[in-house]
Amino acid sequence: MLSAGNSIPLRKFLRVAGVAAFGIGSCPIVTQAAPAADAEPDSSAFAPFDREVEAFMQARKVPGGALAVVKDRRLVYARGYGWADREAKEPARPDSLFRIASISKPITAVTVLKLAEAGKLDLDRPAFDIVRLDPFKSSGIQFDSRLQQITVRQLLHHTGGWDRDQSYDPMFMAIEIANALKVPPPAGPREVIRFMLGHRLDFDPGTRYAYSNFGYCVLGRVIEAVAGQAYDEHVRRETLAPIGIHRMRIGASLFAKRGSDEVRYYTTDDAKGRSVFPGTASKVPWPYGGFHLEAMDAHGGWLASAVALARFASALDNVEHSPLLAAAGMRTMYEPPPPPVCRDDKGALLATFYGCGWSVRPVGQAGKANYWHSGSLPGTASLLVRRWDGLSWAVLFNQRSEDSKLPDMAIDLAMHRAAAEVAHWPDFDLFGRYSV
Repeated sequence: MLSAGNSIPLRKFLRVAGVAAFGIGSCPIVTQAAPAADAEPDSSAFAPFDREVEAFMQARKVPGGALAVVKDRRLVYARGYGWADREAKEPARPDSLFRIASISKPITAVTVLKLAEAGKLDLDRPAFDIVRLDPFKSSGIQFDSRLQQITVRQLLHHTGGWDRDQSYDPMFMAIEIANALKVPPPAGPREVIRFMLGHRLDFDPGTRYAYSNFGYCVLGRVIEAVAGQAYDEHVRRETLAPIGIHRMRIGASLFAKRGSDEVRYYTTDDAKGRSVFPGTASKVPWPYGGFHLEAMDAHGGWLASAVALARFASALDNVEHSPLLAAAGMRTMYEPPPPPVCRDDKGALLATFYGCGWSVRPVGQAGKANYWHSGSLPGTASLLVRRWDGLSWAVLFNQRSEDSKLPDMAIDLAMHRAAAEVAHWPDFDLFGRYSV
């Protein structure tokens, strides 16, 4: 793969057993072009993108999706595919809001780096000197003193010491943690942190990489402690608003709280799971109460449109003149973790590594790289890519694949294939057509 590679897999989680195909009937893929304008740009050059997205969706029977493509900080193509809401026959649009899952992490990382750049946060300070919560002391478990060593930088790099493959992902234990702490379910971020402070780490901080949703949950609370403001409010004011993004928000778990501009989420077999919310049906569709989305704010809770993510990517495209970070902050964002993390047996840096909120693949010898992040939740698959040559794209879907033979990350190579077929990139900019 040109973006993601195979060195650091971002594991999909919360799999549901017994998957069966769940079709969209004979409904064709419905496309929605950019809003009407006095002079509509010719979009025929982007037919390869349409072909790849439509083939991806049809193979997996995905109800709806959206794509936004940027060239040199200009939005050159944006389109919706299929249904935002299949039952209501509401077409997906380029500015429809989707759950973006783990693409929330780059947004959190940029916000942390902005605080560091402003002199309000030392990235090498122990995180739990900033986030001060009383550990929940489980019977028979001794406090792990290594928790006091974990730095903000290590949380950004996923080297804090938690490995969900070795133990578990506490962000999907909303009922169990609430019951343990004797608080009403579902457990919120602070309850999850208190619970984890009473358990041992899976490895010594800073010694290896292990993708951790929980680590970014802690970063959300670091932002709150330093900024003196709720995580989402601070991100919207200090990171998103300055680059013209105003509609992004933290999503809601329950269908009744779905926004009017938000898509509907589907699973391939309409699977149901135990609700984490009291007062609701005991069994609910996985995307609507099978997990506590609000508690995932800093690592997986944001709603965004493909166009909004394209704008975010554009704001990071020029290292020397980014409206978000100065050059030093940009370099920090893309630096590899300190050794021995992401090194081979001879100490050489791996071809792909995780920086601060981004997967990074250096390209050539000129300091160029591809940067990307994917996202996955029941009902959601997402990908944001920033390429070394000024190309970026965001592609969002309202259903993820549960078939290992049809992985969601196949869309990565598909987008690179499509880009290779574009002979001439236009010089217009469509950002002004959309409210983000």
